Amino acid sequence: MRLILFCALLLIAAPLHAAERLNVVASFSILGDFVRNVGGDRINLTTLVGADGDVHVYTPAPADAKRVADAKLVIVNGLGLEGWLPRLVQSSGSKATVVVASAGIVPLKLGSAADPHAWQSVPNARIYVTDIANALAAAVPGEADFFRTQAKAYLEKLETLDREIRDAVAKIPPERRKVISTHDAFGYFSAEYGIRFIAPLGVSTETEPSARDIAAIISQIKAQKIPAVFLENISDDRLIRRIAAESGAKVGGTLISDSLTGEKGSAPTYIDMVRHNIKALTSALDH
Repeated sequence: MRLILFCALLLIAAPLHAAERLNVVASFSILGDFVRNVGGDRINLTTLVGADGDVHVYTPAPADAKRVADAKLVIVNGLGLEGWLPRLVQSSGSKATVVVASAGIVPLKLGSAADPHAWQSVPNARIYVTDIANALAAAVPGEADFFRTQAKAYLEKLETLDREIRDAVAKIPPERRKVISTHDAFGYFSAEYGIRFIAPLGVSTETEPSARDIAAIISQIKAQKIPAVFLENISDDRLIRRIAAESGAKVGGTLISDSLTGEKGSAPTYIDMVRHNIKALTSALDH
């Protein structure tokens, strides 16, 4: 009897087998990293837009419809980021619950549109993680404690990360806390941490700046003595290199904006991404 009870307890404590795990789809790599940190080995995770992919202009592949059809949860950023995703979910015939991970975040506005890049503020990232943990716990109530424990550990890491950023920015002279980046991906970072970003592209990489826009930015760099311009991992670098050459500002490096890198890159995780960005910014701005 004791042996039977012991075996039963082992079965209860054991992780779910792969076939029994919750099938979860995340829309892009940064969300995928949040989901992985919360779901651990209790989920099967598929990320649609992978490393170094541009979620703004992604075109779903036929295999994506199958992945979405098989999912129980589809976790999206929302705020207008994944314009292609509602059609994908509809065409797949999926019965999955769609979870908006940015729920509860007050969006910044760029004109009449919401700025979708809310993850660039670490306090917002904590909201994403909490929303994801709640969604996973609701989907598999028997694993709710596991998901919440995982989330708590990861939230503590994010709290440490937030302090690191604030300490680093405090060392940058206030008059040097301004940079040029490729597209408007860092509004939430700017609002949270006080570094001003100016971008020739708008909120999406789909937009094209006019010659007048570029000339205005070059004039602004010279007038305001903006010390550095930055490339982005998902964008063509020719525009920023032209602006740097014509303005005299130095290229401060590459910022990671809308996508993580591969495992061998500088930002395979969200925490790596934020640390990479703050190191690049402080190296270019603090002297």
